[in-house]
Parts: sequence; structure tokens; C-alpha cells
Amino acid sequence: MVSDMAGTTVKDSGEVARAFSAALADHGVEASAEQINAVRGASKREAIATLVAPKYGTDARRVEAVYASFKNHLQRVFTREAEPVTGAVETFAWLREHHIKLVLNTGFDRDITGMLIDALQWRDVADAVICGDDVPQGRPAPYMIFHAMEATGTVDVRQVLNVGDTVSDLQAARNAGVAVNVGVLSGAHSREQLAREPHTHLITSVAALPALWG
Repeated sequence: MVSDMAGTTVKDSGEVARAFSAALADHGVEASAEQINAVRGASKREAIATLVAPKYGTDARRVEAVYASFKNHLQRVFTREAEPVTGAVETFAWLREHHIKLVLNTGFDRDITGMLIDALQWRDVADAVICGDDVPQGRPAPYMIFHAMEATGTVDVRQVLNVGDTVSDLQAARNAGVAVNVGVLSGAHSREQLAREPHTHLITSVAALPALWG
């Protein structure tokens, strides 16, 4: 199973969106809640590049500066408030008990992801962790899913279940050709947004995942 983190297995009560807004404001960039919501699930650097482009074009140094601000804002939140989605830890235990490999993937880079995993004490819950900076292009490209397959020795996409809370999670799974493409309603995007995208299941949260194997 390949699972997203923020909004899927980690509670996100708007912390990520607020970190985006604060980082953009630090550099004089205005972005609406709708604009920020539209890039949720993507690589965070790619998301920031999209959001700063109207003002700064393709200025790579500006993107890196905004990204550094984003990391600083997010670090302050995650080190204090990181918390699993209700039922996530129990689902992890169920997967391990049934010998189902788990890969966590995320649009965060390795530094932010490491900080988040340490805050949650999740160093041993997954077989691998794939980050946005591990691949040449983030979601909706399928590369993080393919990298997860490589990390676990999985050769058949028909053996992969992908779960996430955003449109780009579902699009990446479709582009990878996975067998089971699950959207959860615990994060950034609504049922209506997810329902418009390719999927096999929409469920309330990862707590309901074991029932899909039943």
C-alpha cells in the first residue's frame, strides 16, 4: 500500500495551507485559499513555483527563498502539533499483521518529512518513505508510486493500492495504473472534488482501509 501523509495519515487542520500563505506573504505574494488548495498534494517546491509565478515568473532563487520560509513556518507547527489521523496507527498495525507492505509518500522534501516522522515517532511504521525530492517530478506524475514499488520490490502495479486526500493523489495513481485508487475525506479536498477524479473507492479515512480487504 502506498499512502500519502498530511491529510491522509497525519492530521491537517489547515496547518499546511497556513504555512503556504505565511511563506508567500513573507515575500509579498498574494494567493487565495482556492489557489493554494488547487496545488495541494503536489511537490511543495512545484506548488510554490506555481504560486509565485504570476509575480516573479520562473525566478528559481525566489522559489527557493519562499520554500525556505514555508519550511520554517511548518517546522514550528509540526514540532508542536503533529498528530496521526484517528485510526491510522491501528491501520498500520493491521497492514503489518497481514504482511502488507506500506510505503508513505509525500510532496514534502526529505528534511520536512524527517522532521514530521520524528515528531510522530514513526521511524519504524513503514517499509519505505518516498519524498517529493526523491523523484524528478511530483504528483500528478506517477514517479513516487513507481519509486515506492522499487523500494519494496513490487513489480506489478496491479498489486498496488494507493490512498490520498487530494486530486493529485488520485491522478498520480491513475497515471501509475494501480489496481486500487482510494480517496479519503480527512484532508484537503472535498468529496465533490475527489469524486470528479479517477478512483475505485472514496472512504472517510484510512481507518476504513482494512474493510476494503474484507
